[in-house]
Amino acid sequence: MNMLLAKSQIGLDGVPAAETVLSHVDGERGELIIAGEHVSDLAGHASFESVTARLWNGATGRSLTEADIRAALGLARERAFTRLPELLPATRGMSIVDGFRVAVAGLRAEGGLENDATIVGAFPVIAGALVQQAKGNPPVAPDPNTSHAADTLKMLLGHKAEPREVAALDTYLVTVCDHGMNASTFATRVVASTQADLFAAVTAGYCALTGPLHGGAPEPVLEMLDAIGTRERIKPWVDDALARGERLMGFGHRVYRVRDPRADVLKAAIERLAADGADLPFASEVETYIREALRRKNPNRPLETNVEFFTAILLDALAIPRRAFTPIFAVARAAGWTAHAREQQRTGRLIRPSSSYVGRIPAAAQA
Repeated sequence: MNMLLAKSQIGLDGVPAAETVLSHVDGERGELIIAGEHVSDLAGHASFESVTARLWNGATGRSLTEADIRAALGLARERAFTRLPELLPATRGMSIVDGFRVAVAGLRAEGGLENDATIVGAFPVIAGALVQQAKGNPPVAPDPNTSHAADTLKMLLGHKAEPREVAALDTYLVTVCDHGMNASTFATRVVASTQADLFAAVTAGYCALTGPLHGGAPEPVLEMLDAIGTRERIKPWVDDALARGERLMGFGHRVYRVRDPRADVLKAAIERLAADGADLPFASEVETYIREALRRKNPNRPLETNVEFFTAILLDALAIPRRAFTPIFAVARAAGWTAHAREQQRTGRLIRPSSSYVGRIPAAAQA
């Protein structure tokens, strides 16, 4: 007999797939906890290296420090740079998003070295090299003695970034480094549960991230703001889009029923950045009107602002090309992916959900 499943069961909403000490999302309360701290307390105060240390320690039971991670990632970026001549040729003619996938799939274990650091250190080197390649420029060599955020920006932009820019990117990296059992983290844990290596697991995570319902969402936010153009066009443009049943990018979330807590963290980071091109007043007016319009359309369950809305504005203000937004998301989330893969391999079992068969049942065989 076929079984009928509730819609939430089909999407696995609310179905625990693992026990974790890494992060927790409370969609009803609008709460995100990363490694035991609220994201609003971590962002702007803790560095990406210190949060990565917390995640890796929680996953493995080790006692790594911020200094340990900073040194390990610096050396890993240097090693990754030496591998670019063998990684980049296969990416020629591809988009930055696709080229990043190909290069990540080409990473491998480096004898006796920490694979976690190899992966997290390689990601910004690959992203920076692909951005420079798209401009017709050679890749920019990393500096192992600087922070992950500072070196990421230098390799992306081709020059040393200002301290306020580094601080803004560091806040972004911390804010999105982990987020519970999201689609890409789940994909990572599924592959890790088979005892495949970290490189296979993280490649799967990135592939999931590229989807427009996950990490591919920030770029369309800027396209929407470009299409609106001026303050006078906000109301008619939004009203027309809703009347046509279009989705407004940067609003609504599969888990959060209230405002995404990461949105306010990134909005504050943009205000501190105050860079040319960060037209926060205009974006804030767009956000305010869209929230009002969505409340009118569905007063019982309005869609709130999610992290993609202010991610797009922040990364654009840092002059990071839109085509690189998804790889930069991966630069941050790699810390969470590697931690979840380690935790799954250490404490979990093979992830093998069942399904409800709704197809044809053949007739019983005749005796």
